[in-house]
Amino acid sequence: MANIDLNQEQIDRLKSKAKQIADQVQSMIDSYSSVSVERAVLRLYGVDGVNAEGTPLPNRLVEILQAKGAIEAGASGHFAAAMLESGRDAATTAELIEQRQIDFGNITRFSQDEVSAKEKELCDAAIGRLDNTRKVKAEKKAKYPVGPQPWKYLIVATGNIYEDRLQAKAAAGSGADIIAVIRSTAQSLLDYVPYGPTTEGFGGTFATQANFKIMREALDDACDENDRYIRLVNYASGLCMAEIAACAAMEDLDMLLNDSMYGILFRDINLKRTFIDQHFSRLICSRSKIIINTGEDNYLTTSDAIENAYTVTASQLINEAMGKNSLLTDDLLGLGHAFEINPNIENGFLYELAHAQIARQLFPNAPLKYMPPTKYKSTDIFFSHCMDTMFNLASVTTGQGIHLAGILTEAIHTPLLQDRYQAIDSINYVFNSARGLGDEIEFKKDGIVATRAQEVLDQVEHFLDEVCEKSLTVAINEGRFADIKRADDGGKGLEGVFVKGPAYKNPILEQLEKEGVIND
Repeated sequence: MANIDLNQEQIDRLKSKAKQIADQVQSMIDSYSSVSVERAVLRLYGVDGVNAEGTPLPNRLVEILQAKGAIEAGASGHFAAAMLESGRDAATTAELIEQRQIDFGNITRFSQDEVSAKEKELCDAAIGRLDNTRKVKAEKKAKYPVGPQPWKYLIVATGNIYEDRLQAKAAAGSGADIIAVIRSTAQSLLDYVPYGPTTEGFGGTFATQANFKIMREALDDACDENDRYIRLVNYASGLCMAEIAACAAMEDLDMLLNDSMYGILFRDINLKRTFIDQHFSRLICSRSKIIINTGEDNYLTTSDAIENAYTVTASQLINEAMGKNSLLTDDLLGLGHAFEINPNIENGFLYELAHAQIARQLFPNAPLKYMPPTKYKSTDIFFSHCMDTMFNLASVTTGQGIHLAGILTEAIHTPLLQDRYQAIDSINYVFNSARGLGDEIEFKKDGIVATRAQEVLDQVEHFLDEVCEKSLTVAINEGRFADIKRADDGGKGLEGVFVKGPAYKNPILEQLEKEGVIND
């Protein structure tokens, strides 16, 4: 594939600076936990269901520990002691706790050795669930052909999981490689995971473990019908990032939108809370071989795609470094960017190629997530379709990994099934017709593409130097990403963060970090 002649020493400096920034954040993460992390532990131990008022049991158990001032030790040991007392399984024990038949939070009834042994048993079973979904994915890849990248990614979003299921299978039959079930509007701000199948959503369908299961079964059928591996995606970013990662792993999802920067900037989630949640969620994704998708493309919806292209690249570098601190390998890093330059800019397509090529060369082994034009979409569906076609060409030429379908009516309404078909039809045509274009061309030295690429990298280096000196949190405070300012002590969810006490334990996190990357 054609490459721009970039300076490898400069690239090495950029990666080193990004790692320093990520390590600064990690030093903060290591001292804290959150209610979402503790609820995720309970879910992986087998706690599920809701009480009579509809409150999820993982929430209720953590609330009880908070009320007793016992949360600083984490939920694991307390729940292990409760199971020793009940002599029952995790689900029944949680119900007994909710019914006040067990004094949850009083760990002194059993010896530390007894509690630790029970925790090890629970942890081993939880890790086994993560290992199982990784093995299931490997079996599917061995059984079904995996299409060439860019993989074609299509969204369904009816609000009704059963209708989503039908649309997903139709999309797979038309050539989609990846199906994403977009979440109901503002679910990222809910500090609980809704329970059970849902048929009413707003701009999307609620992310629940039951809905994950329904869609996974439908796409497994689609794999058989189309003799291709069809991946399933949902959204983890938000106040329940760690819990949704746990649910997704248990139901064999393939990808999750998983990015703290997106939550901080665009959902006003407290930065400390979401960095903590992100680390544990990504450890789960690493063990389960779930590809994460990041949201740098969103920066260009609020800031100019030429003036601020460097912030996208800088954030990708930081996200890569934070991902590797959470043991994600290159093949699991769906780093995001977008085709968002004003179409009236002369040679704008060449700038788009430069930006896409920078991403491809900085992260050569990552399945990059490339987003279609949305900022300048209009009600002129024919012009919108033309813009999407240029985006399709840029994607296949630069060898992107995950290609989100641009749809001609998305500036008017939630696209209908036939609109999605038109989008897939255009992608199929362009990808087939121009599949080898990137291998046939060369970028002119000192031409527009190469000059633009070097300009962006120089801006990235200056910016990362500044962020490294100030810290990422200060850069966020100052609005250096997406022109949006967020305070350390602002945003939603800060009350769910707590300092780990001297007796704190999270055996799942400890084992995942200790065992490192698993490659079967």
